[in-house]
Amino acid sequence: MIKNFLQELRTQRWDDHRYYHHSRINQSLHFVSAVSFLFAYVMLFIDPVVSALVGWLVSMSTRQAGHFFFEPKGYDHVNQATHEHKEEIKVGYNLQRKVVLMSIWALSPLVLVLDPTVFGLFEPWTTFTDFARQVAKIWLAVGIGGLLFRTVHLFFIRDVETGLVWMTKIITDPFNDFKLYYKAPLALLKGELIDPGLEKHVKHA
Repeated sequence: MIKNFLQELRTQRWDDHRYYHHSRINQSLHFVSAVSFLFAYVMLFIDPVVSALVGWLVSMSTRQAGHFFFEPKGYDHVNQATHEHKEEIKVGYNLQRKVVLMSIWALSPLVLVLDPTVFGLFEPWTTFTDFARQVAKIWLAVGIGGLLFRTVHLFFIRDVETGLVWMTKIITDPFNDFKLYYKAPLALLKGELIDPGLEKHVKHA
């Protein structure tokens, strides 16, 4: 069972890399995201509010900007797949789902404007610092909620193992991305916009 779990984890990681990380800019942004996420993980045990602010404003923003603005969306000759096909078979959040998630994140501070207590959960904010810390708490809930929602969703549309593997992948992505993409910024500085090694790796996979 553990062997199957680990094999599925490797498969999900490989599919994510080969389908969605061709651009060196995207890879470099994922490296920045990984470093800031690792910092956020440490801060989660020290100050969860700081962790949430870094996680969303730096880690998630850089990560998703790479996918939305820099990753090629035409026909994928390396994997012989259309962008639409890749979006359809995506295990986690494809671009359409990410739009929904990022919209919820961006609009969630309005809750504090409409109801400063958020149904009695918070003391009414009086300073910008109070507001920022309460926003961070809401963002922490959005992050955890988004992770759990898709995990449970996968339980029903796929199976429990797929959902648990995906959740494990997401939680450990910062460590894996750091290892995969730490050379990407240097390659980008050399003028390399697309990872030339990806085609070779796909052919030998």
